[in-house]
Amino acid sequence: MKAAPLNKKARRSRIWLPLLFSSLFLASCAMGPDYSRPPVDTSERFRMAEVEGQSIANLPWWELLQDEELQRLIKQALLENKDLKQAVASVEELEARAATARFDFLPKLDANVNAPAFGTLGGFLIRGFPTPYSYFGQGTLNWELDIWGRIRRSNEAARADLMAREENRRAVVLTLVSSVAQSYFDLLQFDMQLNIARYALSSWEESVAIARAQLRGGLISRLDLDQFDAERANAATRVQELERQMVQKENELSVLLGKNPVPIARGHALTEQLMPPVVPAGLPSELLQRRPDILQAEQTLAAATARIGMTKAARFPRLTITGFLGVASPALSKLLLSGSEFGVGGLGLAGPLLNAQSLGFDQRAVEAQARQVLAQYEQTILVAFKEVEDALVAVRTFDAQRKAQEEQVEALRSALHVADLRYKGGITSYVDVLLAKRTLFDAEFALTATRRLHLVSVVQLYKALGGGWTPV
Repeated sequence: MKAAPLNKKARRSRIWLPLLFSSLFLASCAMGPDYSRPPVDTSERFRMAEVEGQSIANLPWWELLQDEELQRLIKQALLENKDLKQAVASVEELEARAATARFDFLPKLDANVNAPAFGTLGGFLIRGFPTPYSYFGQGTLNWELDIWGRIRRSNEAARADLMAREENRRAVVLTLVSSVAQSYFDLLQFDMQLNIARYALSSWEESVAIARAQLRGGLISRLDLDQFDAERANAATRVQELERQMVQKENELSVLLGKNPVPIARGHALTEQLMPPVVPAGLPSELLQRRPDILQAEQTLAAATARIGMTKAARFPRLTITGFLGVASPALSKLLLSGSEFGVGGLGLAGPLLNAQSLGFDQRAVEAQARQVLAQYEQTILVAFKEVEDALVAVRTFDAQRKAQEEQVEALRSALHVADLRYKGGITSYVDVLLAKRTLFDAEFALTATRRLHLVSVVQLYKALGGGWTPV
C-alpha cells in the first residue's frame, strides 16, 4: 500500500525538528575552556599558629567584640555607611545585568503597527505587502541558535561578574566593621592617655609650684626650676595633642557611621575589653573558601575564562531563525480579509570575513587578560597568607609585650614612690623624682598603646581570616 504524501506542514517539521535538536546538542558543547580552580599550594598549618582548633573566624562578630556600645556603632555603620550602600547597589546592578543576559537564550519577538494619518496615495504593487501608505500589523522573530556556546559563555561571565561583585560587597563589610572596631579602640586609647597626661600635668604643676618656693628659699637653682617647667610644658603639649587626635578620630568614625561629625559614646574602658584567651587560626585551606577578596579574584578569573569562549565563538558563523508575519491593506476595513496577510521565515547565517583576523587578535587579547587575572588571583592568595601570619605573630607578641610592660609600669610606680620618700627624707634631690616621673609617664603611655595594639591585632587576625562579619 502506497504511503500518503506528507502535507506541507509535516514536511517542514521533518526539516526543522532535526535542525533544532542538533543545534541544542551543539549548544551544550560551548567553545573555549571550562573554568576550574587553579591548583594552590597550601601548608597543613599556619607558620605562626600556636594552638589548634576551630578558626576564630567562625565566631560571629558580636561574640568577638562584646562591648555593647561598639556593637551599636557597628550596627549603625552596617545600615548607614555610604561605601557599603554603593557596594550593595553595585550588586543589584550586576543582578539586573545577569538577568538580562539570560534572555539571550530566548527568541526575540517585536511588533510593529502602522496607520497612515493623512490618507493613502497608492503604491500597492504587491497585494497585502506593507508600505508607509497602508494599515498593517507585523510581528518579527529573531532567534539565535547558540551552536558555538557564545550565549552560554556570556551568561557564565555575567554570573561570575555578579558573584565577584557580591564578594566585593562582603569585603566592604569586613573592612568597614574592622575599621569601626579599630577606630573605637583608638578612641579608648586616647581616653586613657588623656587621663594620664592630665594627671601628669597636674603633678608637674604642683612640682613647679614647689620648685619656685624652693628657688626663693635658695634651696635649688634656676636650672632645676627650668627643668620642672619644661616637663610641665611637655605634659600640657601632650594634653592638647591628644584632645586634637580624639576629635579627629571621632570625625573619622562618624564618616564610617554615615553621619556628620558628632561625639562618639564609649562603653567599656580599654583595660576592660574582653578578647578570647586563645585565637586559633584554623586550616590554611579554609582561607580559600572564606576570604572575600580571594573569592572575588577567583570569580573574576572565571569570568575571564568564559570570555575566552565568547571571543572564540565570535569567529564562527551565527545561525539564526528569522521570520515575520502580519497583515496589510490600504483600507482599514479590509485589514483582516483573506489575502491581506504576509509573512516569511527562514534561516540566517552571518559570519566574519574581512574582520576575521581582528577577531583572532581579540581572542589573543582576552586570553592575555585571563593570564593577568590568574596572576592576580595567585598574588591575592599570597597576600592573604602573609596577612594571616602577620596578624598571628602580632597577637602573640603584643600579648607578651603588654604583660612585660605592665610589670615595667608597676616597677616604675614603686621606684617613683621610693624616690619621693627619699626626697622628702632629704636623702636625695628632687631630680631623682623628676626622672622617675618622666620614665613612668612614658611607660604608661607605651603600655596604653600596646593594649590597643593587642586588641587591634585580634581584629586584624579575624579580618585576615575572612571572619564572619554578618549583620545581627
